[in-house]
Amino acid sequence: MDAAPPRRGVARPRWISPLTRRLLLVNVLPLALLLAALLYLDQYQTGLLENEVAALREQDRVYAGALAQTAVAVAADQARIIPAIARPLLWRLTEPTPDAQARLYGPDGTVIADSALGLAGTGPPRRLFATGPRGPLRAAIDWLYDHLETALPTEGAALDGDAGGGQLHLASADRSRETPPYIRRTAANRLLITVAEPVRRDKQTVGIILLTREARGVDRALFAIRTSILGLFALALALTVLMSWYLSLTIARPLLRLANAAADMREGEGRTGSVPRALLIRHDEIGALAVALADSAVALWHRMDAIERFAADVAHEIKNPLSSIRSAIETLRRMEDPDRRRQLLAIMAEDVTRLDRLISDVSDASRVDAELSRTVTEPVDVAAMLRTLAELHEATRGPRDARMVLDLPEGKLLVRAVEDRLVQVLRNLIGNAESFSPPDGRIFLRGTVAEGAVEIAVEDEGPGIPDGKFEQVFDRFYSERPREERFGQHSGLGLAISRQIVEALHGRITAGNRPEGGARFVVRLPAG
Repeated sequence: MDAAPPRRGVARPRWISPLTRRLLLVNVLPLALLLAALLYLDQYQTGLLENEVAALREQDRVYAGALAQTAVAVAADQARIIPAIARPLLWRLTEPTPDAQARLYGPDGTVIADSALGLAGTGPPRRLFATGPRGPLRAAIDWLYDHLETALPTEGAALDGDAGGGQLHLASADRSRETPPYIRRTAANRLLITVAEPVRRDKQTVGIILLTREARGVDRALFAIRTSILGLFALALALTVLMSWYLSLTIARPLLRLANAAADMREGEGRTGSVPRALLIRHDEIGALAVALADSAVALWHRMDAIERFAADVAHEIKNPLSSIRSAIETLRRMEDPDRRRQLLAIMAEDVTRLDRLISDVSDASRVDAELSRTVTEPVDVAAMLRTLAELHEATRGPRDARMVLDLPEGKLLVRAVEDRLVQVLRNLIGNAESFSPPDGRIFLRGTVAEGAVEIAVEDEGPGIPDGKFEQVFDRFYSERPREERFGQHSGLGLAISRQIVEALHGRITAGNRPEGGARFVVRLPAG
């Protein structure tokens, strides 16, 4: 005995589903690109440095002018710097700016004065640019930016070397008119700017003064904007994660629940209520999908129930003629009278014919849905079809058979249908009307257009349908035949198959009685 196949279920929701990861990736990617664009601060940094350089150069020019007027002596048209005057003057000039250092060089490159050596120009140098250590937050942010900036292109400013002694060149500096600034970072990550200006007297250059100052304002401004960017990025990232998680809860999780409900339906674990009610009452696409799945499940179970009832009805209908044949065979074995034996053989032949007709109709009914689901509907002219059926009937009817009466509008009556199956419906209805029509009666075939649909009516002048049986006549194996008709000539599936075909064509068929007497069947199909 073969083992049962394993149950193929749907994976239960995990902490983070693949769809959630995709949502998170899609939402974070634009944010990451925005962060990379915001991190690109070279132009902002260049602007700050240019302002610092301009201010420092202006200060250096003031120093050079003061030294040229005070500490330079002219003898025999030859100007020279007096060190004894230049040193204390340079010290006093830089004293209000403790984070600045000025050095005065002679024409031969020797150091004449250094503001860091005190008032007399000698002694231990002052400790410059030695502010306290950076805090952990500042250090972390600077470290992060230093590593990010190495992966980003630079424009407008370039830092040569490492952080311990790199030099930053400003691309916007006009090197043809003045000495470009010298910008570097120390081993302690201090940003220093150095500018040089000549000391001139009577158009003679007697020295060069170098002024160096720490650009703390640039670092503070960059730190402030970097902190703001990272703060906004962290906030946006948190909101993105929350929104992605929300989308996961409202989209991914419900889809998984629907998949699990579909798996339960497939395994036959639930007929109704498999789709969670919380999904059915949603007013969005998920709710529409849940309702569609629930409706499909209900339709599927109804179809399965109909198949079970149909199988039971077929078995019951087949059992009757088989029982009759079996009884006839048992009686035939004991019967010696030839006439009685012929009667039994005739009964057996009628039962076999009835079985053959029943099996043919059952086979036709079982093929209708599958065939119509594969066949594409097309425009069909019902008026021409009814005229052809009426001509065939008139050509084959007997002397006292019912006559066809057509009541059709001029022109075409187009419907969307499958021609062969629609002909089968009309032949069933006409054959049913012939069975109940009195001798020399009339069968009316009418066609009208109403509200975007075509109505086809088949009426007879027979006894009509008993009250309360207007829906029951479409049940399988229902039989309400004329008394004079031989038993077993109809299987009771004709009207059931007709309704099955019409509903598959998105139409409707109803039964009723004419006011003048007789049955009336109306087929309503979408206009083509």
